[in-house]
Amino acid sequence: MMDSQENVPVSTSPIEETANQEVEKVEEQAAPEVQETAEAPEIPESTAVSEVSEAPVEPKTYATKAEVLERVKELAHGEEMPQKDEVDYLKTVFYKLHIAEREARLKEYIEGGGDPEAYQITPDEAEEVFKAEMGIIKERRQQLYREQEAEKEENLKKKLSIIEKIKSMVTSPEEASKTYQDFKALQQEWRDIKAVPAEKANELWRNYQLYVEQFYDLLKLNSEARELDFKKNLEAKTRLCEAAEKLADENDVISAFHQLQKLHQEYREIGPVSKELREEVWQRFKAASTVINKRHQQHFEGLRAREEENLEKKTALCEKAEAILAEENKGSADWERHTQEIIALQAEWKTIGFAPQKMNVKIFERFRAACDTFFTSKGEHFRAIKDTYKENAEKKRALIEKAKALQDSTEWRSTGDKLIALQKEWKTIGMVPKKLGDQLWEEFLGACNKFFEARNAAGAGQRGEERENLQKKRDVIARIKAVAEEGGDDVQGKVQQLVEEYNAIGHVPFKEKDKLYEEYHEVLDKLYKDLNISVQRRRLSKFKDNLKQVAERGEGALDSERARLVRQLDQMKQDVQTYENNLGFLSASSKKGNSLIDEMNRKMQKLKDDMQLVKDKIKAIDQDNAAKE
Repeated sequence: MMDSQENVPVSTSPIEETANQEVEKVEEQAAPEVQETAEAPEIPESTAVSEVSEAPVEPKTYATKAEVLERVKELAHGEEMPQKDEVDYLKTVFYKLHIAEREARLKEYIEGGGDPEAYQITPDEAEEVFKAEMGIIKERRQQLYREQEAEKEENLKKKLSIIEKIKSMVTSPEEASKTYQDFKALQQEWRDIKAVPAEKANELWRNYQLYVEQFYDLLKLNSEARELDFKKNLEAKTRLCEAAEKLADENDVISAFHQLQKLHQEYREIGPVSKELREEVWQRFKAASTVINKRHQQHFEGLRAREEENLEKKTALCEKAEAILAEENKGSADWERHTQEIIALQAEWKTIGFAPQKMNVKIFERFRAACDTFFTSKGEHFRAIKDTYKENAEKKRALIEKAKALQDSTEWRSTGDKLIALQKEWKTIGMVPKKLGDQLWEEFLGACNKFFEARNAAGAGQRGEERENLQKKRDVIARIKAVAEEGGDDVQGKVQQLVEEYNAIGHVPFKEKDKLYEEYHEVLDKLYKDLNISVQRRRLSKFKDNLKQVAERGEGALDSERARLVRQLDQMKQDVQTYENNLGFLSASSKKGNSLIDEMNRKMQKLKDDMQLVKDKIKAIDQDNAAKE
């Protein structure tokens, strides 16, 4: 009878197929001959029990290189045999963490103002220790492999010798009966010998099986000895069935699977049971095996499903990083915003587990390539800005030297024209860092003022005109105050006309201009602020009244309006940054009556007020949504 086995290869021992031929007493005592033979199944070529492959082990998660190194040292110096899959996995994790640390140090160096081209990678002591320990592991694995192969070859010789001995016993029924105990001893010796070379295992087993069957064909045992043998085998197989059934309660699925392999190996080495119980015992053992195999299969199916899900999540992060990489960066604000987005993606990446092994390295390399390209482009961008700043600073220093060379001149007209030309050229030069820009401007302005103050002192005849201009400007200030107090329509237009009239008036006495400047701008600033506050309040009130109409457009109308306002607020922030950068070149002259600075300050203040209005609108939408919820 051919037994069928699921999942785990197990074949019935040839002893079980021929023992029921024992019909005569060994010492010439007659007994009825029973011809009961059963066919022993072939062992599949790829499933010799001695060569059962290791089931995959779910990888452990390591957070630091120190944890990885600790495990590597355990494998290098402990009793445990290092497995190839775990060694390869430890190597992958270590260098992933190692590269991440190295990139973090490079990023910190660059953000701290360091030159990437001058960056030196410092030796890592942990990496050297890791390499040394991995070398020890490699030597251990190679040594153990050599020992195992030598042991397998020795086992092969021993089993071939056993086959030859059994073969010599297969001569006659009389000889088989006399050598039965020796035959049983050879069987036990065969079972005690472990693995042989995989390529020889099946052929070796078939030869062994052939001569054992031939021996039993000749063997004549009395029925009492046969029944005793059957009973002992039944007890042994029942014990294995119970052990296999208990494995269903084992929490560790992997351990249960490996223990089942050992039970199957024991089962196939045990002799036959009586024919009427043979199928029943096997079906019980097979049923218990099926439970363990299904649990094992489901475990790894679940693991593969989680890995596929992780691959999808990581692919989505790669696509987001690549999308950020494709976006245009128009200024420093864009670079900073995109940097924070990339950092957020990197943080999310660390929360996701492993992808399938064949894709894990590839998907990481794709993500790292996108991040590396972004930070490389960012570094190049800011290096270019730094070079531009340096070039602009050199140009401004050259103008300072020219202004200092002219500051003591008494050729009032020609030198004045030259200094005014230098001031115009100064405005055409691009930005430099604000702190340095203020210092350079103060130095340049000091040289210019020294000349113009000397020229003013020499032109005493102009004092009468300057006093007359002082009175005119004070009159304009008084009229601006009156317009502010009267209010009415088109206040802004009236004030603008007065501002233009004020700016058209010439110089005032030097000692009076700072005081006049403060008085003039104090009035203007208060007026513009009051006007702007009033307008902003009306706009906000009107916006709140219109919220209901916006909501009636559709379910997502309020959210769309909010998103539009957020984008508008971001653009305003960038515009304010631009104004502040531009003012960095001119702020040092703001107290000297520079009308351009005054105008830029007013525009920036208006922009900030508009930003507050947008923030209030967003807050109104949020309050409306909260009230609905």
